[in-house]
Amino acid sequence: MPTHPTTSLRERKKLRTRRAILRAAYRLFAEHGYDATPVDRIAAEADVSTSTVFRYFPTKEDIVLTDGYGELLAEAVRARPAGEPAGEAVRQAVLATVRHAVDQDLAELRQRTRLVHEVPALRGRSAESMARSARTLCAVLAGRTGHAPGDLELRVAVAAVLGALQEAVMLWVEQGQTEDLVGIVTRTLDVLARGLTP
Repeated sequence: MPTHPTTSLRERKKLRTRRAILRAAYRLFAEHGYDATPVDRIAAEADVSTSTVFRYFPTKEDIVLTDGYGELLAEAVRARPAGEPAGEAVRQAVLATVRHAVDQDLAELRQRTRLVHEVPALRGRSAESMARSARTLCAVLAGRTGHAPGDLELRVAVAAVLGALQEAVMLWVEQGQTEDLVGIVTRTLDVLARGLTP
């Protein structure tokens, strides 16, 4: 993600280190496969210590799953006009977040989503990541709707959106990642807006 002009030197160095680890990891995953790439090899490729890798990413799975999109989505919802219906705010925020992911680094997004699709350990851990994103989004939407963050209706609505988004991304992977992801997500949100009628 681009750094803000007021970001401190320390923060910029941390961002550079994080990006170096990610670039090294994705390069090695592409060359050798996820399972055959140990963390110490990623550290050596990124020119950092293994402990530094674990400081940024507590587990190997986190290298792939820590993408920041949950917080970006929450920020995009917060940025929507106050009087906008919650459903429309979420729709526009989801589309803005997906566009950002595609524009930011499409090659990395393709590799990340392929890995989540193909590696069982990543698929299992991705549920934890989605649960964190759901809690964050519920908290943001609670302020817009007057519902409590733990309200059943709010939780079900957020789970439906995030689950549908995950299905859209997995379909994109299964179809070879050649179709426009924003278009797939737009159609997915249309299905949600219609309800459960196919």
